[in-house]
Amino acid sequence: MLTLIARTQVSFVTVQIMANDFPDKNILQSPALLQYILESNAYPREHEQLKELRETTVGKFDKSRSVMGVPADQGLFLAMLVKLMNAKKTIEIGVFTGYSLLTTALALPADGQITAIDVDRKSFEIGLPFIKKAGVDHKINFVESEALIVLNDLLKDGKEGEFDFAFVDAKKSEYIKYHELLLRLVKVGGVIGYDNTLWYGSVAQSEELVEADLKDNRIYMRELNAFLVNDSRVEIALLSIGDGLTLCRRIN
Repeated sequence: MLTLIARTQVSFVTVQIMANDFPDKNILQSPALLQYILESNAYPREHEQLKELRETTVGKFDKSRSVMGVPADQGLFLAMLVKLMNAKKTIEIGVFTGYSLLTTALALPADGQITAIDVDRKSFEIGLPFIKKAGVDHKINFVESEALIVLNDLLKDGKEGEFDFAFVDAKKSEYIKYHELLLRLVKVGGVIGYDNTLWYGSVAQSEELVEADLKDNRIYMRELNAFLVNDSRVEIALLSIGDGLTLCRRIN
């Protein structure tokens, strides 16, 4: 059974799955359509360890934090993208309990590598047993640190152009700074994915109609979107999946 909760003032629907399911977020305005996508497509194809991680995350955190994980339908998309790219070496900025991290690790080949960066090791360790159970922990190098420090260290270590894919779901105020460094770390033809670029639909709302707790990140996401559309170094696509996902393909 689904309980549907709509944020006021914003064209956004949160789907709260009852019991041990994961609170989902999506900018779709139709609760019935979102429920259909999840129940008919996303959940039936969700890996067992991803499902267990999702349920465990809900049990340990309140909704305001557990919603930090990517929705199941977005996870399927990320896995498909990584496989279509034949990616082997990736970066993840912002891990939380590791739903998107485990998704990527499962999609990578046996010799794939992920540099996963987060300041919160405790949350990562909640997901680690499921990563190990899935047999993909050998692909992950978790670094407990601020992302800008790690990205600069990778460049100092001569890792420029070595990565196929990067996924960013972290401090929104730093996205443009991440972008400048990731463009040097991701190879030409590689892809960077930025999560939450529609920020609960608030990017399309007049400022006076936006809820107070959304306002700061709304500003950062609008700044990022305006920056990326004018960045000739990348091809871009802003997808209305989850809370908005912008893909940037490096072209020079």
